[in-house]
Order: sequence, then structure tokens, then C-alpha cells
Amino acid sequence: MSTQDLPLTGVRVVEMTHMVMGPTCGMVLAQLGAEVIKVEPPAGDKTRSLGGMGISFFPLFNRGKRSVVLDFEKPEDRETMDRLLAGADVFLENFRDGQLDKQGLGADELRRKYPDLIVCGHKGFLSGPYEHRPALDEVVQMMSGLAAMTGTVAKPQRVGSSANDIMGGMFGVISILAALYQKRGAKGANVAKGADIRIGLFENCLFLVAQHMVEYEMTGNKPRSMPEREHAWPIYDIFETEGGERIFIGVVTEGHWQSFCREFGMTEFLDDPALRTTTDRILARSRIIPRAAEVIKTWNSAELSARLDRLNICFSPINRPEDLFSDPHVLRPGGLVNNFNADGAPFRVPALPIEWNGTNIGEGLKVPALGADTASVRAELDEQEFSSTGKPAARLA
Repeated sequence: MSTQDLPLTGVRVVEMTHMVMGPTCGMVLAQLGAEVIKVEPPAGDKTRSLGGMGISFFPLFNRGKRSVVLDFEKPEDRETMDRLLAGADVFLENFRDGQLDKQGLGADELRRKYPDLIVCGHKGFLSGPYEHRPALDEVVQMMSGLAAMTGTVAKPQRVGSSANDIMGGMFGVISILAALYQKRGAKGANVAKGADIRIGLFENCLFLVAQHMVEYEMTGNKPRSMPEREHAWPIYDIFETEGGERIFIGVVTEGHWQSFCREFGMTEFLDDPALRTTTDRILARSRIIPRAAEVIKTWNSAELSARLDRLNICFSPINRPEDLFSDPHVLRPGGLVNNFNADGAPFRVPALPIEWNGTNIGEGLKVPALGADTASVRAELDEQEFSSTGKPAARLA
């Protein structure tokens, strides 16, 4: 897909973020066509040098951006930042409150100098008693109860990815798109000025556990964690197949129950008057599940999967991330896109999880080398100023 066909073509975003939440927001905006200029200090974003489980952070969440190095101790670099923001639609940041004030980039100062700018700050908390605190994905999962629901109260367990950080970046994108829509006078509305947006990592996690909070609000019953939960279906479990592989099977409708029992020779369940309703079957799981496990263990995984697929019953192998590089759906055309790290090394990554007019987004994105675009961005700023004034760009002494 040509970048000219992408919906945010012509939108300029200046980004000063690090780690995952803020960079995710910029990465999605870039894939949707925005020009995202990542401003880094002379030493670079610290996530560039992370190892271990953090080795993927910088390349994954900074694809498709331009890198500009600015040292705010230098007057000329502060001037470059001012010129960037003067021509930008959006400014992204994820620093603790007060840190950017020292650079003249606090929210009040930005509103005064650039009234049309959309400012999106990714923070640990929204305004309130905790707004001063830093936060991490794991911290807010513990605070919000998500870890207790994923594991148990005795042994809380975080979700196995940076789910909150990534989702927080997505809420940033949603908010920015709404601000752009409003700013451009959609459907004849009055054209608005810029916007001051704050995204909270903790509140993002609250949004994820709201279903459990509302359950308690409505019933007075404390929600049970996922490992301890009461099952809502007679078969909703992991089973072992003939070759020792494991498979998850979910039998969740009356039609599924009927076809599952007939297909796999468990018609005694269909003839049992004590199992006429779903509630009856849930209460009888102690005898249904062992029988189902006994039958499933006589099938090899491939044949069992083919049968379940034909019956339209939900199922899944128990995969690990590395297994997905051989999954036929992941490997479909456009499912994985080819991107390039800052050193030119290629890597494959799942495409943005949307299709735009039938096309996948994200092929060929590059991770910028530190400061790779500093000179070209400065030249473009000079050219833009000359085009608008007819005079060479002014320079500080």
C-alpha cells in the first residue's frame, strides 16, 4: 500500500517517549500514515540498548519513525524543537509530571505557545491522589486486581505480555484520532483548537478488570480468579491427545454439545435425562470431563483438529510464541510483514491487526538509527520557513 493511500498522511507527530506505552502510540500512528519524528537525547532512547526480554522493545515499537537527536542544553537544538512543535499536529510524551517543565515543554507552556497542538501524555495514573507516582505494567496489574484474576489471590500472576502498555498506547491513538476529527471541523462542527490528553496506565488496567468489578457490584459476590473460576460451559478445558500434544476445546452451544457427543461416541450423555440443560451438564462436569479426556486421548492432534474444525467447534493447540512462525494463518500473505532493524537486519512481525481496504499494513518499515534524520529534518524546516516567508531561516547566534 502506498503511503499516500494511508489515512493519516500529512499528519506530523513529534514524539518524546520511551519504553512501551508512548512508543506504541507513535508506532500505530506511523503505520496509519502519520510522519512520526522521534526526538532522542544524544545518548539515545535507553530502550535501544535493552537485552533479555526487552531486546525487542525498541525495534518493535519504533518502526516507521524518523530519529532526530537534540540536546536541550544547546540553544540551537531548543530552537529546532520549537520549530518542530510549531509545525506539528501532535506531541507525544510519557515523562513524569514536571519533568518536561524544565525544558519549557510542560503542558501549560505548550498550550500557550502552540494553541492548536494536540498534546498526548502517557502517564502512570490519571489526575488524582496517585498522579505523582511512576508506574509499570506489572505494578498496575497488581494494583487493579488483574494479576489476582490471572493467577490467584495467593499467587498473583501478571499477563504474559506488555498488554497494558500496548493497550494504553492504543487509547492514546483513539484519543488523538478523536482530537484530529474535532480539530478539523468534522460534519460542519466549529473548528476546535488543540487538545490536552492524558492516558493513565492504571486506569487502562481498570478498564480491563471492569467486568469483574461490575460483577461484584451487581451480585455482591467476590469474582473468582481464572484458575479457580466456576465454569460456564460443560466442556471448556485443556486435554491431552494421543501423541501427548495438548489442545483446548470449548463446547459452548447446544448444537456444539449435540455434535461433539455424536462425533466422538459419547451418545450416552445425549440419552441421559439428567443432562438435558447446560446447567445440568455444568453440575455434572466431574463425570463428563474424565470421559471426554479418555476419548480425546485416543485421537491424534491433526485428525482431532480437522474434526473439530468441520464441526465449527472452538479449539486451539497450546502454542508458544515461537510456534506462531509456522502457523498457516499467521503465514498467510500479509499476516507477517518484513521490517528492518536500525542495522539493516530483517525481522518478521505480525502486521497491524486490521485490513485497510483489504490490504495489510506495515510492510517494509524501518527502525531508525540514532539521529539518522536530524540533518534532513532540519533542512526540511529551513525549506518550509523559506517557502512561507521568502527569507532564509533565522538562526540563533
